[in-house]
Amino acid sequence: MARRMMSEEVQSSIKELILHRRLAPGDPLPTESDLMTLFGVSRNSVREALKALQAVNVVDIRHGFGTYVGSLSLDSFVEAMVFRAAVRHRRGEASLHELLEVREALEAGLIVEVAGDVPAEDLARLRELVAAMEREAAGGRVSAATDRAFHVALYRSLGNHLLSEVLDAFWSAFHRVRGDLRADDQDPRVVCARHEDILAALEAGDGPRAAVAMRAHFAGIRHLLAEHATATTATAAP
Repeated sequence: MARRMMSEEVQSSIKELILHRRLAPGDPLPTESDLMTLFGVSRNSVREALKALQAVNVVDIRHGFGTYVGSLSLDSFVEAMVFRAAVRHRRGEASLHELLEVREALEAGLIVEVAGDVPAEDLARLRELVAAMEREAAGGRVSAATDRAFHVALYRSLGNHLLSEVLDAFWSAFHRVRGDLRADDQDPRVVCARHEDILAALEAGDGPRAAVAMRAHFAGIRHLLAEHATATTATAAP
């Protein structure tokens, strides 16, 4: 217990050092020996703390070169969220519904903010993606990659990198956990139509209409989850 507390204290000290010195991703950190001297701790405590921080992308240990500020990406957050959702989903809990609710709340609110102010190049990109969806729908399935690209492009004009990462994290978690749902359960023509409605509202600069279209899109996914849950319950029944 004491050893873990020491590691956590050193982790906090390293993060404070990064903040105090205004270091950015890729900037070098002091050597292990320097950190030992700075914090008055053992080499093992420093190494344990650095390994823990590397696991969450706060530091990057490059053997033979030194230790640097990490990418600070949300990859570890996504992995933890995916695993949590997967465990709960396998236990029959509503983890997918929860992920969907959070993402819907974010997107339905954000779409109102961007409507009427989407740059021409982003609208052009959204039209390209809807056209790609139409071609894919004709083949029987809208790909997850095209769907993802559409939602990323929706909010690019906000210039909020953290927002983009968070939304993408929820998207990734949901789609990775729902792997046991058949991709063809959703009618690709309906999927395509939902995205066309969102785009049409944006082109008209109509925020409320865009929010309605976005919620209709998520309603279709909720319906799919409900059908899957009903089928699973029926199969499991004696």
